[in-house]
Amino acid sequence: MRSSSPRVRAVYAAAMLGVCSAGAAAATLHSETLNAWAAYVTATERRIAGELESARGFLAVDMDENARREVLRGGVVVVRMESLDERDRKIELPSALVHHWRGDVFIPGTTVAQIVSQLEAGISPQQEDVLQSRVLERGPDRLKIYLRLQRKKFVTVVYNTEHVVTFARYGSARATSTSTATRIAEVANPGTSEERELPMGEDRGFLWRLNAYWRYQDVAGGVIAECESISLSRDVPPLVRHLVNPLVESTAKESMVRTLRTLRAHFAKPARPTN
Repeated sequence: MRSSSPRVRAVYAAAMLGVCSAGAAAATLHSETLNAWAAYVTATERRIAGELESARGFLAVDMDENARREVLRGGVVVVRMESLDERDRKIELPSALVHHWRGDVFIPGTTVAQIVSQLEAGISPQQEDVLQSRVLERGPDRLKIYLRLQRKKFVTVVYNTEHVVTFARYGSARATSTSTATRIAEVANPGTSEERELPMGEDRGFLWRLNAYWRYQDVAGGVIAECESISLSRDVPPLVRHLVNPLVESTAKESMVRTLRTLRAHFAKPARPTN
């Protein structure tokens, strides 16, 4: 911010004021918002199912040759997404925002079988926003896990969450996993004697729902991992929406990039020398 103009600094300050004002007030997750979220999830999962069965490719990035080449060169490619209903219309979510991103990363020196076997065993990369984790239940191609999450950008928020993760294989070289948050409770006064959970849907509204859809495919020299993440949060006050929304979206994009880089660092292995 040192080189920015006074006008840019004023815009940033106004945006931050809007974020902090929203964060100080409680928000309510209404039934009409939940219904719209369910419609959005259905539309997303319907499209993903069609892509998995497509003759053009298993990964969504297979449909974009330039993006796929960038991934194979070692880049992390992240794009903003939006799911439409069956008539290609926008799905409106009253009093809420959907954050929808897809990202791809190449992980050298490993295979889909190796990655999925570790994930199914509950061995996953340690991410900076995961304060605690443990497996609650384990079954064939299924895990239930607890995560204590911390989101820190404009304000710091801590959650107790539970997720159901399911795995599916498509031959020996392809697999998917789907993570659905079944419980998200914001924690007030975390780490103190006054720590308590706020009623779900009656909190500050920074994270109400969270789904992640992963695809893994063997390619020459390693694996392409692809993640599509959708989350639900409260809306931003109209007065500062045009200022705050870009900051909120950039935070979601940064989180996706960080997740993919962490995955690569955890699973990547040095390339074997060729004779």
